[in-house]
Amino acid sequence: MSSTEAANREERLKSALWYTIGQYIDEESLSSDTNTTPQFIGALTELVYTQIANTSHDLETFSAHAGRKVITTDDVMLLARRNDALETMLRVELERLRAAEGGAGGKGAQGKKRGRPAGKGKGGA
Repeated sequence: MSSTEAANREERLKSALWYTIGQYIDEESLSSDTNTTPQFIGALTELVYTQIANTSHDLETFSAHAGRKVITTDDVMLLARRNDALETMLRVELERLRAAEGGAGGKGAQGKKRGRPAGKGKGGA
């Protein structure tokens, strides 16, 4: 993808995000009888976009560190590890989804052991 295409794609994503945040803010403003400015919506959009970019970068890094090209629930749970409320909420939802699937999906973040994997290492026989 060329840099022009990437810039166009980023602008389209930001525009869609701005529209969605604007719709949400308008609904909340009407229900709470408050006013917001377009500058506020623009600043909130930039904040959310930056947070999404940072989160996606972290998830890609965790996945690559684990030797995978696909982001899994383990990566998401690792990202949420410093926010107890978010981690609990995600864990409950993950367990609910796995129960609905009949336990499919193999071992998840709940059953994963921490630390180095067992094995002989690089020079072992």
